[in-house]
Amino acid sequence: MRIGHGYDVHRLTENRKLILGGVQIPFEKGLLGHSDADVLLHAISDALLGAAALGDIGKLFPDSDPKYRGADSLALLKTVCKEVEKSGFHVENLDATILCQNPKLRPFIDEMRSNIASVCGIDVSSVSVKATTEEGLGFTGSGEGIAAHAVCLLESV
Repeated sequence: MRIGHGYDVHRLTENRKLILGGVQIPFEKGLLGHSDADVLLHAISDALLGAAALGDIGKLFPDSDPKYRGADSLALLKTVCKEVEKSGFHVENLDATILCQNPKLRPFIDEMRSNIASVCGIDVSSVSVKATTEEGLGFTGSGEGIAAHAVCLLESV
């Protein structure tokens, strides 16, 4: 078995969609990034790649490559899962936390979990997604950005 940890952060900005866990969240700002800037899926991707010792999403999908501009992070996560499987591992479970002052994410968590489980080929009961504020502290608390942490457990196939 292998454990992986991932972390990602993106700045909130005007004129972008807010996409988390593959779900478009109604909000006046979105996340700035080369792809769709889905911090949750990026953190999960990094956790999976790290556990399999395959580097990180920047190595697999460099932001210098124009083909990833505006990329759907669910599609990127699907590729990550295929790479993890090719290296001889199966995703056992995922646990992630989104750090976000606003908007409130509880109404969207189940859809995020379902999207992640579907792309990773695992049961939704093996995917945990949580959201927390930082009580107004730091860049997430002030509304400057959103961050996500993720951990995973991989099992040898």
